[in-house]
Amino acid sequence: MTPSPAEEGTVRRFNVVLVLSGGNALGAFEAGVYEALHEHGLRPDWLIGASIGAINGALIAGSAPDHRIEALRAFWRPAPSGAMTPSWLSVFETSRRTSAVGWAAMLGRPGIFGPMLSALPPWRDNQPSIFETNELATTLKTLVDFDRLNAGPCRYTATAVDLETGDDVVFDSAAMQIGSDHVRASAALPVAFPPVEINGRWLVDGGLSANLPLDPVLGDPPPRATLCIAVDLLPLNGPKPVTLGEAASRMQDLIFAAQSRRSIDRWKAAYAGNEGISLSLVRLAYTEQDEEVAGKALDFSGPTIEHRWAAGYRAGMRTVVGVQTETMSIGIFGLNVIQL
Repeated sequence: MTPSPAEEGTVRRFNVVLVLSGGNALGAFEAGVYEALHEHGLRPDWLIGASIGAINGALIAGSAPDHRIEALRAFWRPAPSGAMTPSWLSVFETSRRTSAVGWAAMLGRPGIFGPMLSALPPWRDNQPSIFETNELATTLKTLVDFDRLNAGPCRYTATAVDLETGDDVVFDSAAMQIGSDHVRASAALPVAFPPVEINGRWLVDGGLSANLPLDPVLGDPPPRATLCIAVDLLPLNGPKPVTLGEAASRMQDLIFAAQSRRSIDRWKAAYAGNEGISLSLVRLAYTEQDEEVAGKALDFSGPTIEHRWAAGYRAGMRTVVGVQTETMSIGIFGLNVIQL
């Protein structure tokens, strides 16, 4: 066995690839997943992200291992309390979350985007949008060590889409120098956020093409046995909506989660019978969404962020337990898909 480059001083018989999906404020769930993996030695050799997943990935890959959780906390800034919402207060919790969505829609989220109409006429370089993301560029330059991201032990990949041609675009630290604009482009959801120009191309959110960006790793799988942990922020399964807001939220879930299902099915078929590859794909979905509201992707309030972070930590621990008990069968050949 050879040591994983991301795990100095340890010996691991497989590589770890962490794939992070888009979902804006729901991305706190990914931070919780990473914290559980980090604490138990499942630190990634390769990070792949789209949209908020690209941002979380940059915070991780662009920080020294001992400071990664600190960097994620600095970005999300939840206020840990350990308190859960009693069931009889659910009506008030719904009101609180809905109010938080409204405030973010009007005032933006400090350090990331906004406020509303800040980027409206006169257009800035013909980039119509509701919010601006100059604040995100500043935040990334403050929290991410791009020298480490580009030359450190953890490979980093972010995805985007060419606004004019519709082509998929991949930014990979193994092939190019990554900067804050590459990360910002991956999270540039049209209408809400302006496109980002890089080398003469106007680029937008990678989640429009593949919200769970599995193609970079599954299209060119590593030669070594690999555990690929894919964190999906939007659930495929959910209850029948009873309000207009719930219907809108469910539509968003289905649009993006169906992408993930089709992608996984496609790669399962492609890997069928392939005995030269040993890869386990664990899909962790953020399913604890009973208290989420319409517009949930704009709820950056402290209690909600804490709830999502804790849910992610629990999901991450399910993966840790699976690896520790060897239920992941990472040594098998082909593509082993596990839904957690």
